[in-house]
Amino acid sequence: MGARALLDVLRAWPEAPGGSVPGDAEAFVHAAARHGLAGFVQHALGRSGWALDEPVRTRLRREALAQAARGMRVKALLLRSLDALAPVGVVPVLLKGHGLAVRLYPEPLQRATTDVDLLVADEEVAPASRVLEGLGLRPLSEAAAAHAREHEHHLTFSGAAGMVELHFRALVGYGQALEGRALLARAEEAVLEGRRVRYLSAEDELVYLALHASNHLLQRLSWLFDLKLLMLAHPGLDWGRVVEVARGTAFPHLAWYALEAAWRLVGAPVPEVTLAALAPPSWQRMMAARFFTAERLLDTELMNHKPAWVAAKLLLAPRLLPMARYTARRLREDGLAALRAHFVSSP
Repeated sequence: MGARALLDVLRAWPEAPGGSVPGDAEAFVHAAARHGLAGFVQHALGRSGWALDEPVRTRLRREALAQAARGMRVKALLLRSLDALAPVGVVPVLLKGHGLAVRLYPEPLQRATTDVDLLVADEEVAPASRVLEGLGLRPLSEAAAAHAREHEHHLTFSGAAGMVELHFRALVGYGQALEGRALLARAEEAVLEGRRVRYLSAEDELVYLALHASNHLLQRLSWLFDLKLLMLAHPGLDWGRVVEVARGTAFPHLAWYALEAAWRLVGAPVPEVTLAALAPPSWQRMMAARFFTAERLLDTELMNHKPAWVAAKLLLAPRLLPMARYTARRLREDGLAALRAHFVSSP
């Protein structure tokens, strides 16, 4: 049983998991913490008949508290950022993180959050950057920022208070980009603790979260669980629109990888017709079935094995040539960085 019991909890929700207490409860708690779900699992177990031994229960509580403490720190930085952006007229779209957790989880601190992700229009990047620097957050160097503007999807601002990723594109992955303009145009106004924010429309958000999860090779099960919770929160989801949005991106295959895994592993209510409409070629479905087994995802196997990571990225890419170019560029940049580090450290 062990770690696989985490999937039992996620699959059963919003019902309590059935069966008996995991045989290897330590592995179960370790998996919950590894995948950013210690707080949620603690909550879910309160509704079940599972009674963990005191040492294991204590560890789960400690992991949940540590996760919540990190989440409170991120939330504080998010609210400070929103307060600072409001006077310059920037109302960002909140991606992932606290803005997602507050809408989908029983308590927002039950989902691990490590940084603040804000999506803004291209013309808002400069004023938003100045605001974030005014909060004491360090920007990227001029060269790194220029590189990010050309090749990546966000600028990073970091400091003692934490990290903000200022998105000017929704996503860059597999050598291709998902621009943010259309998503911003369809975004919906909302309020978070008295502050104006925006969220992606439900269909856009589902596709975005699926693409993001697959871009990181599904290495955190909380990302798959997010998809399930979003579906449960929007029972009237327009699945035809989901297919249309996914096909309108450069990587519809990525939407399928995440949605199929969420359906198979955590019981997300994805219609079969949607999976059929987004399915990649059969050989890539076979590759996904090999890379995204329950055991491999629970163990975050790809994250810990770089050659396998690169192989998975190449084999699962919606278009091989852009991915090959991206891989070659990253290898070249990594090589140059290693070379510079060698000469700097040499006497």
